[in-house]
Amino acid sequence: MPVEKAATGSARAQLIADTALALLAERGMRGLTHRAVDEAAGLPLGSTSNQARTRLALLEAAVRRLAHRESEVLGVPGLPGPAAGREALAEAVALALHRSLTGQRALLIARYELALEATRRPELRRIYDSAGRVFREPLTLLMAANGSPDPERHALSLVAWCEGMMFSRVAGSFHTEAPDPAQLRAGVGELLRGMLDG
Repeated sequence: MPVEKAATGSARAQLIADTALALLAERGMRGLTHRAVDEAAGLPLGSTSNQARTRLALLEAAVRRLAHRESEVLGVPGLPGPAAGREALAEAVALALHRSLTGQRALLIARYELALEATRRPELRRIYDSAGRVFREPLTLLMAANGSPDPERHALSLVAWCEGMMFSRVAGSFHTEAPDPAQLRAGVGELLRGMLDG
């Protein structure tokens, strides 16, 4: 895990959250402590506690940072406009998945750790679900623009397919290799045709 020195204020908060995500991926939920973050980030002991006083606060910071980083990786702001059509949507989703699978494996593992923890902590669940809306809402609009008679249900199916692909390729039985963009595009295209043409 790369360690770098942090500045004060928001740069330190970001370093702490990024280090928490790295620790979650490397050591799991049990390995995430305030002291471990301080040590891994190269910060004076007590720095993480000053930023996030409780374990819940540290987890919340990690979820917020996760949502920000995933938004950048998955290119949510760069999704095609409603008029771009189904092929553009399939291409955008395939490329986003490929970027995530080939360059952000640790981030995905951290997400799975946080998702499971959110099932046990209602306070964390609210933040996790709120972060997820950033991804679901644009896809719902795109499904409607592409002729879906039930955009919310179809957006859920698309998200579930993507989630399943990421889990299978990172932590499941297909983890040994990442599919190429063409394979992902074909899979997304098949899903869209099945939902929208059936």
